[in-house]
Amino acid sequence: MKLRLNKTVAAIASSALLVMAVPAVGIASSSGAAVKHRQPLPTYVIGYEGPLSGGNLQLGLNMVFAVELAINQYNANVHHRQFKLKLARYDDQGDPTISPTEAQAAVANRNLIAIVGPAFSGATAAAEPYYAKAHVATVSPSATNPSLATKGWNNFFRVVADDSVQGPADANYLVKTKGFKSVYVVNDGSSYGAGLAQAVATQAQSDGAKVTTATVPGTGQCNNGTASATEYQAAATQVVASGASAMFYGGYYCDLGLFLGALSSSGYTGVVMSGDGSDSPALIQGTTPASAANGVLLSCACSASNNAAFNKGYQNLSNFSAATATYAPESYDATNTIIAAMKALLTQHKKITRANLVAELHKITFKGITKIVHFQKNGNIAGSAIYVNKVENGKIVQLGLE
Repeated sequence: MKLRLNKTVAAIASSALLVMAVPAVGIASSSGAAVKHRQPLPTYVIGYEGPLSGGNLQLGLNMVFAVELAINQYNANVHHRQFKLKLARYDDQGDPTISPTEAQAAVANRNLIAIVGPAFSGATAAAEPYYAKAHVATVSPSATNPSLATKGWNNFFRVVADDSVQGPADANYLVKTKGFKSVYVVNDGSSYGAGLAQAVATQAQSDGAKVTTATVPGTGQCNNGTASATEYQAAATQVVASGASAMFYGGYYCDLGLFLGALSSSGYTGVVMSGDGSDSPALIQGTTPASAANGVLLSCACSASNNAAFNKGYQNLSNFSAATATYAPESYDATNTIIAAMKALLTQHKKITRANLVAELHKITFKGITKIVHFQKNGNIAGSAIYVNKVENGKIVQLGLE
C-alpha cells in the first residue's frame, strides 16, 4: 500500500510538471475541445470638436449624435470588428479663443486617433496647428472657409464643399434664378460668415446686381441667452433704407433670428437668404415673432438624409429628426470614412497610427449616405453640390439643388 501510494504521488507530481511545461495555449473544456484565449481588442478614440454649449449648441448636437451613432454601430458588430472605438467630446462653443485649448486636450489623449471637426471655420483655423503638429486627422463635416485648405495642413479634410463653391451658387440663385437686382450682404464678422458673405457679394456684383455690404458683428450674447432683437434695430433700419430687394446674411442662426425680428419690426418686405450656419430649426425658435422667419432661404452644402436606417437610428439615439438635423448625415459620413480608413490599414497589414491614418485618408474612396467621399490633395471634398431650403409655415423644407 505504501509503495503504491508513493507511485501515485510521483505520477501526480510528474503530471504537474508536464502541465507546467506545456505552453498555455488553451484549456480543455468538459467536451475535450480547446478553448483559446483571445487577446483583447485595442481601443481607439475618435473625438468630436464643436459647440456643445452656448448659442450654437444645436448645430453641435446635430453632429455629435451622428458621430456617436456611427461608433455605436461599429462596436455593435462584435463578430467582425477589429478594434473598439470610444467617443470623446471637446466643446469649443464654436469659439476660436476656446478651440486651441480643446485641441491640446484632444492630442494629449494617447488613444485618440482622429477628430470629426472642428465644426466652425474660425475654431478650425485656431485649432488646426495643434492637430497638424500631432499628425491627428481632422475631418470636418461643416467648416467651409476656403482658406482652411490653403494652409498646408496635410491632416485637414472636409466632407462638404467650401464657400468658394457655395457663395457663388447662392449669388447666382438670388440674382439669376430669382431675378433680384439689388442685394444687401451682411456678415457677422466671423471667419465663416465673412468668407461666405464676401463670396456672395463678389458673384452677385459680377452677375450685375447692385451690392451693398456691411459687417454687423454677432452680439456675443447669444451664448448666454440675453441677446435682444433691439441690438439689430439700427442694422435693420439701414437695410430697409437701402431699398435692396434681397438680403444675404453670412453668420449663424442665433444672431440671424434676432436680425429677422428687427427687420420685421422695421417693415422690411424683401427676401432674406443665409447659409448653412443658419440652417436649423433653432433659427425659427429664436425668431420673434416666429412668422418673421417664414420665407427665409437657407443654402447648404449639406443635404437631408433619405437613408431609412440612418434616420431611424439617429432618431432613436438623439430624439431629433434627421430631416432637419443640419450636418448630421455629413458627420455620420465623416466618422464612417475614418473607420473605413482604419480598417483599410489593417487590411494592408499596417499599424493604425495617427500618421498612417492621415496618409490613408488621402487615398480613401468611401460610399457614404450623402456622397462618395474622396478627398483632393488639399483636403477638400472631390465634387460638390449646394442645396437650397426654405422656411415655410415654421418648418424648413428642401427645395432642391441651387
